Amino acid sequence: MNLTDEDVEEILQLLEKSPYDELKLQTDRFTLELRPQSGRRSAAADPGEPAAMPVDIVKPDKLPVVDAAAGDIVDVRPPLPGTFYRAPSPGAEPFTEVGQTVDADTILGLVETMKLMNSVVSGCHGEIVEICAANAQLVEAGDVLMRIRVADDG
Repeated sequence: MNLTDEDVEEILQLLEKSPYDELKLQTDRFTLELRPQSGRRSAAADPGEPAAMPVDIVKPDKLPVVDAAAGDIVDVRPPLPGTFYRAPSPGAEPFTEVGQTVDADTILGLVETMKLMNSVVSGCHGEIVEICAANAQLVEAGDVLMRIRVADDG
């Protein structure tokens, strides 16, 4: 059985109307976790801001998307096309900055695809040397979001 975008949208609508605060669905192919952001936003919210429900979709074949560019520098690419956000919410501090040390599971940003928020993790231990995508920029799956210099010990 394939989970379509319409299925996910219907699940989001059901969660919005339910008394539950969180939903976790796990299969052999993916894990889907849904939880509302503090203070749910209405459907009339500013379209330039992240959606009301951040969602982490973890597809084993999609995350992390890291590949060697030159020597000890790796390119971090989004798992899916969408809108890249550097911060967890409008006005919040960015997840990371140039010069920051990150671990393999450090969240670098979010990519909103079909009103679902997908976490982008670093995938390696090292230092962020370049941020290539601007906040709220539309990105494709092959675009480089950030570059990380891999640490000697990782």
